[in-house]
Amino acid sequence: MRVIAKKTLREFWVKHPDCEQQLKSWYREAEKSEWKNTNEIKKEYPTASILGSNRIVFNIKGNNYRLIVKINFHYQMMWIRFVGTHKEYDKIDAIKI
Repeated sequence: MRVIAKKTLREFWVKHPDCEQQLKSWYREAEKSEWKNTNEIKKEYPTASILGSNRIVFNIKGNNYRLIVKINFHYQMMWIRFVGTHKEYDKIDAIKI
């Protein structure tokens, strides 16, 4: 799976260094994955939330942070749509971001 863009994650962990290792690990795992559907994601990440519009919410660092991606399974591409604190996540519309 191709993840676009790591820069978004990097900019976030510079501001929140306590989640750097977790975001790097998630990125490596996502890059190596070949998920064909949301069920395969749930097998690896049981706490991930499946939203409409091919969006998935991953809990980072014990749910202190949230990561939203949009996935195109056919093209094996994933776009990072949001990374933020749980409080910031509560202020957005995860399906529209």
